[in-house]
Amino acid sequence: MSKERVLASLDIGSAKIRTVVAVVDGDRDQHVPNVIGVGISPSLGMRKGHVIDVEELIHNIISSLEDAERMAGVPINHVYVGMSGAHIEAFDSRGVIAISGSEITMDDVARVLEAAQAVSIPANRRILHIEPKAYTVDEQRGIKNPVGMTGIRLEVEAHIITGHIQHVKNLEKCVDQAGVDIDDLVPATIAAAEAVLSKRQKELGVVVIDIGAGCTSIVVFEEGTILHSVCIPLGGESVTNDIAIGLRTSIDTAEKIKIEFGSVLPEEISEREMIDLSSVSKVDTQTVSKKYMAEIMQARYYELFSLVKHELERIGRSGMLPAGALLTGAASKAPGVLDLSRDVLGLPVQMGFPVDIGGVIEKVDDPAYATALGSLIWGMREGEHSPRMGSFQMKKAASQVGNWFKSLLP
Repeated sequence: MSKERVLASLDIGSAKIRTVVAVVDGDRDQHVPNVIGVGISPSLGMRKGHVIDVEELIHNIISSLEDAERMAGVPINHVYVGMSGAHIEAFDSRGVIAISGSEITMDDVARVLEAAQAVSIPANRRILHIEPKAYTVDEQRGIKNPVGMTGIRLEVEAHIITGHIQHVKNLEKCVDQAGVDIDDLVPATIAAAEAVLSKRQKELGVVVIDIGAGCTSIVVFEEGTILHSVCIPLGGESVTNDIAIGLRTSIDTAEKIKIEFGSVLPEEISEREMIDLSSVSKVDTQTVSKKYMAEIMQARYYELFSLVKHELERIGRSGMLPAGALLTGAASKAPGVLDLSRDVLGLPVQMGFPVDIGGVIEKVDDPAYATALGSLIWGMREGEHSPRMGSFQMKKAASQVGNWFKSLLP
């Protein structure tokens, strides 16, 4: 009888902290996590992916974890952490090694990924994730998994995602002081794609646009691997700030009316439609135009999708992705966002809902949970079956210790 594993993930955003707990069957053929617990709390210690208040963030994380534990009925001791922020950057790198034996082994794959990381990066940056795009064995290119093949020379083209070391350390400290261990840090660009994309979409060519509160994560897939990823420091908070300035309201009121009355299609709203702010706020009592608010929101979302289109133009994929675009994140749910993004990007666009999820689906069937679920799925798949980034260093260190002990023997 296969043993069940309990996995948990933590999505630490600028507006909300979401925790998801799932049970995974120990059977290797089972790839669907069954969600048994969900927790959510406000995120008051983060801004645009940066920690601004350690004590507040620790309190918020504990609150989210406790909610999930109560629902799941199991304690959470370790988590996969999904992280985003404008400080996350990515670049491509190559690694080359000579194959040690007659066949390529997992150790060879770990060594070539290690070689790809041997690049000059600033001292204040840290490698968060390395994603192999394609392997080359001798002269044969485009190999997805070289293990078991024969050859002399192994080469990899890898996509390396880095983060600012101080921001990452601050986040790790907060999670650690909340009483849980970190299994791995998963960039939001990778996580959101894991939750909403099918294998076919990755093969055809697709862009995932994860619109969070503080920033927007973009990742482009083609031929089954990552082609490009980037974070843009624009998100739902920018829209709320624009509404607050444009309508002369408080930030809290702007957030409430954005969620309740927001739209990015002003042409469908009558000039006479008004919003009485006294119905949602004790501070603001004036009446504002619903059409004018829609015009403010449309301008900011238009700017956001224009920046996404510019990124696609940079890599020569503007209007060239057959599977189109998927929108995830809480800020992607405003009425009219899909229509506006189709016009700006010139691509088929759909909302990205989590796929291949079991358990209490109604709790997490929401684009806002894409990063939390994606971190969970990534941990489930990669945690056991692929070489971890640090695995080669650990083996190398163990080998050196073993050789030292042998040198002591007569």
